[in-house]
Amino acid sequence: MGFRLMFSGAEIYRVEESVSRLLKAYGAERGEVFAIPNCIIVSLTSPQGEPMTQIRRMPSHGTDIYLLEKYNDLCRRMCRETPSFDQAFAQMEEIRRTHKVYSLPVQLLAYFLGCGMFSLFYGGSVWDGICGGLCGVVIGLCLAITSVLGANLFFKTIAAGAASALVAMLLTAAGLGQNTQAIIIGALMALVPGIAFTNAMRDIMAGDMVAGISKAAEALLIGAAIAMGTALPLGVARMLMGG
Repeated sequence: MGFRLMFSGAEIYRVEESVSRLLKAYGAERGEVFAIPNCIIVSLTSPQGEPMTQIRRMPSHGTDIYLLEKYNDLCRRMCRETPSFDQAFAQMEEIRRTHKVYSLPVQLLAYFLGCGMFSLFYGGSVWDGICGGLCGVVIGLCLAITSVLGANLFFKTIAAGAASALVAMLLTAAGLGQNTQAIIIGALMALVPGIAFTNAMRDIMAGDMVAGISKAAEALLIGAAIAMGTALPLGVARMLMGG
């Protein structure tokens, strides 16, 4: 349960508290939980007095609010009702089995609408909004391709930012868009690590300094990757145009 909560994007304090409550609900009087963004450790003492510890490494993951809500609700029900282990595992598997993953076209449509609206929000015209949406589609495709290639989040963000800025300049040069800045900024909002930074601040305020600082550093690195990726085509274009 702790692994699935963390993989869904739960805060560190939520993972530790949920697992601790489960241990107490199932009769483990002495149980300790320690979690950081890439690892979760659970230690308890058996009725025979034998210490038992299990460590599980957390792979790279994002945030899935649907799964987080479902697993959090199931954890609370398990603490109240304490079903058998088989029933508990079956309920967790049912959540995973019924989880709906949107197809790539639907995700690209969401990128188009979200980035397009952000371009309008930042002062762009209707055509700038359309261009921002197209740049958002490019970001979605770039992230999907780099994910298949196994790239890490830092390089995926650089590639997506560079591709988006390049397409924005091409669309402006072709006369379709007028405000390049509004187009680029609107599209880049799809890459901004807002949830990651928010969770980092919540972890720090909850006292989980290691996890909070780690997540904050990750958010700052993603911000640096956005800047680097966007600056690359802009700098090349400026050099080609003679300054």
